[in-house]
Amino acid sequence: VFITDLQGKAIISRNYRGDVPLTKAIEQFAKYLSEVEDDERKPIFHVDTNSDISVGEDVGGAGPGGEHFVYVAHQNVYLCAVTTKNSNAALILAFLYRLAQVFKDYFGSLEEESIRDNFVVIYELLDETMDHGMPQSLDSSILRSFITQDANRMAEDSKSKPPVALTNAVSWRAEGIKHKKNE
Repeated sequence: VFITDLQGKAIISRNYRGDVPLTKAIEQFAKYLSEVEDDERKPIFHVDTNSDISVGEDVGGAGPGGEHFVYVAHQNVYLCAVTTKNSNAALILAFLYRLAQVFKDYFGSLEEESIRDNFVVIYELLDETMDHGMPQSLDSSILRSFITQDANRMAEDSKSKPPVALTNAVSWRAEGIKHKKNE
């Protein structure tokens, strides 16, 4: 996952599995932004092993090898995910949109300047929202319970165990609800 400006210059990146060299991926994404016209850009494209870009109907039949790029544009930045596996593109798009919403909840707006001002918090959020390439909790209220902006570390009493809200099956249920009768 990486975030770039409108020209494709990397602002921040996080490599979860190590199977995609991020510098090469960022260069290919910048090449895509410069070579493909605005009206022809699609949120999903494939770059094969020869660095040829496939867009539109050609993406599904791209064959083995290369990387699939999935990206969303938000104000003056792009959030992009890269995969070499046969991944669920809808899941990746949903993850990127929810990640943008989490950043907006934390920083007020998702812009290049807010990203540069909050590097440490963004890395913590990226680490908590995805684990080895699989999306995890993307609920801002749950993330706020163990990622603080001031100290950028967990609270003293919760270091030994994860927050209860993270391990609950339902994220919308408040903690500590007690009923006299359970009918």
